[in-house]
Amino acid sequence: MRFSRALLACALGGMAGASVAQTLPSVREQEIAECRPGEIATWGDGRDRPALSKPLRFVYWHAGAPAWFSATDVLNSLRLASQAWSACGVGSRVQQLGAQEDVPAGAIVVQWSEPGSMGNFGLANLSQRTLALSAAAFQLLRTRNPKHPAAQTLQMVISHEMGHFFGLMAHSRRCVDVTSYYHDGKGAQCNARDRSLLNTVAEYRSTLPTACDIQRCRAANGLPPNPP
Repeated sequence: MRFSRALLACALGGMAGASVAQTLPSVREQEIAECRPGEIATWGDGRDRPALSKPLRFVYWHAGAPAWFSATDVLNSLRLASQAWSACGVGSRVQQLGAQEDVPAGAIVVQWSEPGSMGNFGLANLSQRTLALSAAAFQLLRTRNPKHPAAQTLQMVISHEMGHFFGLMAHSRRCVDVTSYYHDGKGAQCNARDRSLLNTVAEYRSTLPTACDIQRCRAANGLPPNPP
């Protein structure tokens, strides 16, 4: 359940092609906003299940964060992801954990941890109830490509990893979904309505859950699909 350094390969490529992005949002935005029949597909690397708990409670520990991310920045990203995933029908809340505060029973701890992230930008560990972020990965991204919008990458990583706690265990094979990855390392590629558009923007994947992410989440939690 990781947001791996495969993301870095895309991010380090810079913003090539961004100048033509003005002509592309119609297709990408449609993919984000709607989930057509037959579009949901996963890589088969897990089986979706109900959310870890209902409601979910995320507590954020800011120690070890990169200097350019304030506690407010990260909390805002966590709350935005939590709000977006709420369309799934599972409630959640986010709060910052003070230095002297104990972790509330049943809470999921979001923290900056190199061992916990295991070399990835982020890693969800459901058994330990942790969502670990890697300061080293973000430092490498900043060093290699200072112009890359790191805040967008942070949002994407948080939204992706948070989705596992909502029950999405398999990764999407739909390129635009926040729960996706682009390829399996063996030659198989993700799906898109128009694959020619993938390399014309810096990052095709959404920073927040898409309509198909939400539909999968609702199904995993025994809820009917959202109306079209």
